[in-house]
Amino acid sequence: MAPPFDWLAKESHRGTPVVVKMENPNWSMVELESPSDDDFLPGGGIRGGEKGRGKNAKQLTWVLLLKAHKAAGCLTSIASAMFGLVAVVKRRVASGRTDSETGNDVFRENQTVKSRFYFCIKMFLWLSVVLLGFEVAAYFKGWHFGAPHLQWQYLLSTPLGVQGVFDWLYSRWVLVRVEYLAPPLQFLTNVCIVLFLIQSVDRLVLCLGCFWIRFKKIKPVPKQAVSDIESSDGDANGFFPMVLVQIPMCNEKEVYQQSIAAVCNLDWPRSNILIQVLDDSDDPTTQLLIKEEVHKWQQEGAHIVYRHRIIRDGYKAGNLKSAMNCSYVKDYEFVTIFDADFQPTPDFLKKTVPHFKDNEELALVQARWSFVNKDENLLTRLQNINLCFHFEVEQQVNGIFLNFFGFNGTAGVWRIKALEEVGGWMERTTVEDMDIAVRAHLHGWKFIFLNDVECQCELPESYEAYRKQQHRWHSGPMQLFRICLPDIIRSKISVSKRANLIFLFFLLRKLILPFYSFTLFCIILPMTMFVPEAQLPSWVVCYIPATMSFLNILPSPKSFPFIVPYLLFENTMSVTKFNAMISGLFQLGSAYEWVVTKKSGRSSEGDLVSLVEKQPKHQRGVSVPNLDEFEKKTQQQEQRASRKKKHNRIYRKELALAFLLLTASARSLLSAQGIHFYFLLFQGISFLLVGLDLIGEQIE
Repeated sequence: MAPPFDWLAKESHRGTPVVVKMENPNWSMVELESPSDDDFLPGGGIRGGEKGRGKNAKQLTWVLLLKAHKAAGCLTSIASAMFGLVAVVKRRVASGRTDSETGNDVFRENQTVKSRFYFCIKMFLWLSVVLLGFEVAAYFKGWHFGAPHLQWQYLLSTPLGVQGVFDWLYSRWVLVRVEYLAPPLQFLTNVCIVLFLIQSVDRLVLCLGCFWIRFKKIKPVPKQAVSDIESSDGDANGFFPMVLVQIPMCNEKEVYQQSIAAVCNLDWPRSNILIQVLDDSDDPTTQLLIKEEVHKWQQEGAHIVYRHRIIRDGYKAGNLKSAMNCSYVKDYEFVTIFDADFQPTPDFLKKTVPHFKDNEELALVQARWSFVNKDENLLTRLQNINLCFHFEVEQQVNGIFLNFFGFNGTAGVWRIKALEEVGGWMERTTVEDMDIAVRAHLHGWKFIFLNDVECQCELPESYEAYRKQQHRWHSGPMQLFRICLPDIIRSKISVSKRANLIFLFFLLRKLILPFYSFTLFCIILPMTMFVPEAQLPSWVVCYIPATMSFLNILPSPKSFPFIVPYLLFENTMSVTKFNAMISGLFQLGSAYEWVVTKKSGRSSEGDLVSLVEKQPKHQRGVSVPNLDEFEKKTQQQEQRASRKKKHNRIYRKELALAFLLLTASARSLLSAQGIHFYFLLFQGISFLLVGLDLIGEQIE
């Protein structure tokens, strides 16, 4: 019996291909079928050559020349793009810092280890490119990859002397895989597939609910229309309750001006509104700038106060809790919160507060976010896809059918009575907004989500800032789940609402989603390439993820060209989300890490100019800034920023997984799994790009 790979040694061999089968367990070994002699005849055979004799030779020559010219142009553009990418990678690697560096650690880094580390990165990258070229060349050369079954009895029954040492070692390795590695890996694979299907069904149900809302044109309507309020002009027939507006901020000097200006221009009776600027900044310069801004608006007639805590306990939750303890808060009925980068429209309160009238069970009215920089770079575009689905599908459907969703921490109006009843703000987790929403739901309060009321804000433009934000957003829910589970079980709400909180809100969407996404696509899939006895079906790798990505992108149809990068990037982010989920669930060191998301303040100048240009007569206390002076300051800041050296970070976890996925893609060539190969290759490149911080803006 000829060895399966004898074609590599003897070029003239044209024997019958070896087909080796195994009944149980089933796994695949590649069969290579060499091209036949007919494949090398001109025109694909003698008959094909005769068919082409009647064609016009000159016309055929011109067609071939045009095709060659087009192909040359395409290759030139691809080559220039590749050289540009290599240059960017080289530049970023040269200036990169690992994600563990802080302070002066960069000066203590071992340069020899760093250079070797980067050399391995380059080798794996070029290996993946060479292997991709190998598969394309093999296809056009006529080598066909099959996947027949291996007859296990042959390997076990062949004597050692006949097999050879290598064959004996390989047969023992296959035996270890079959007996010890494949069963647990296949079991874990099946579990993740079941979880994946459950989560996909949940996502599909949410999309159907959103479609039903659109089809029936369902939306919350206040009992007193906005037009009635506008026409009442503040008389006794209008609904203008006392509203407290809070702007928590911390060292956010890039955006404080636009935030304060937007809130001070809210169209609400001045006697019925108070603005609290809750400054937790530890930078004296930032404190002084914010104080001056508040003082300027006070002189213009705005009802605004500045508060600063000396001891910054509890982060944002502690800041809000301290502000709610002020004696004058008892005079107000509602409180609305805006983070430092949020810019509400003047009619924000007129569109949200009326929903509370004659609705004593209502605790929260949440507005949707919109983003001023959603088209800034690829990272912001991908974030926009995720958040559009979160607001339009998840929160809108849960708000309409369940009257409950997680508070977003900003751009929402709370009934102060509800906050006091559930115990107020607590500093026990890093998701104080979700914490207070869950406690309010357990006390029977209802929520409303307004998909047609938008509040502009800013998305993180660097991967480092986005990564830290996602770590907090996925670590906090697991902390909260540990704390709230006994309260959920003992609560007096209906069994269906308790089941929704435990199994859907926490377990499925906060724990299972990052678990299976990371385990299935980043661990199990590459491992099945090295242990082929455990199989992951193609529909799990390709078709269902593509369908789910299509559903996710429906709320933002302009983002359809980014559907493939979105799918790959979401799997890449599963590393950060899984790590955060584990740290929150088991109370690890980074569970309570709180880093204020870096803002760019790109929209500051444009917003202030627009405020001056469209300045309505009825606005109270509109400040007219000196635009010339502001422009000079902006230019000076840009000049100082340009002199600062930017750098990117090297993320070691993402790079390690990039190596695993690229190596697995090379292994998948031998088992002729086309979909698996392409998925592993492009997913590995995605991890590589993110690990080298080649997505988003650089950090100063």
